[in-house]
Amino acid sequence: MSFDRHRAHPWHGLSAGADAPAVVDAFIEITPFDAVKYEIDKHSGYLRVDRPQGSSALPSTIYGFVPQTYCDERVAALTPGAEVGDRDPLDICVISEQRIDRAEVLAAARVVGGIRLLDGGEADDKIIAVLHNDRVYEEVNDLDDLPDAMVSRLVHYFATYKLDPTEPERNTITVVGTYGANEAQAVVEASMADYEQAFGR
Repeated sequence: MSFDRHRAHPWHGLSAGADAPAVVDAFIEITPFDAVKYEIDKHSGYLRVDRPQGSSALPSTIYGFVPQTYCDERVAALTPGAEVGDRDPLDICVISEQRIDRAEVLAAARVVGGIRLLDGGEADDKIIAVLHNDRVYEEVNDLDDLPDAMVSRLVHYFATYKLDPTEPERNTITVVGTYGANEAQAVVEASMADYEQAFGR
């Protein structure tokens, strides 16, 4: 049996998953119960406190990124109006029927859609996925299979998650739209290709 003798870097040392882009491994940074935004420290691979959530809204799913992905020119090319990618790993929201209240875990996630965002001119896609072995969502294959209210809640969260309530006019986020599974898988593939160009394998 092979195994890592030391903790693998979550971004570079883990893989996107053997069945990517349809099913990916998601490294979870925050849960729906976190009033603080945590983000991977790109140097050490540990979670770092990024900031308290800007408003009273909390994410409605577990949220993190897909290892060995990078949002650069190929991802930006898929986003109308994007000047560049945000040069971060590809973000992902994973929907599950059960409460998952731990971060720094891996979740096999079936890609069903995404939210296309611009953050100050940078492409900042949010992939939407369902937990791969969650029987409640086993018939969900595309964004249209999810309840409209669930998708709207996710869109609203990301439209406002960087909002400073004391300066609402300074919101840098623009929601360009949503897309289904085929486009989401194309975004995953583009981010994997951007990663390979930037970092090699």
